[in-house]
Amino acid sequence: MRPSQKDDGLRRSNDPPLLILTSLAGGPKHGHALAKDVQLFAGVTLGPGTLYGAITRLEERGLIEPLDTQDRRRPYRITGAGTAALHDAVAEMRRLADVGALRLGFARGASA
Repeated sequence: MRPSQKDDGLRRSNDPPLLILTSLAGGPKHGHALAKDVQLFAGVTLGPGTLYGAITRLEERGLIEPLDTQDRRRPYRITGAGTAALHDAVAEMRRLADVGALRLGFARGASA
């Protein structure tokens, strides 16, 4: 991370906030649907405490927002700020993966 870059806590690939933002980038979901989606695409099981704690923190930071519903399940969607945070996190992970791949000999190109 560059020293001037703000630490938004979205840097580990198994980080619950990162997984939730990734899921919501595919469309709004309620908690149970989020947990199922994360399990499908990442193989990570988020327990209720972890899931809803992360949802609360993401909502407090303005990265996700609840949608109106008549159902008891509360769906959430990613906000513009959440999309920007996810973009930055994915770009940083991609840069790290590219350097790792080069250094491990998985890719050909300029040395890193």
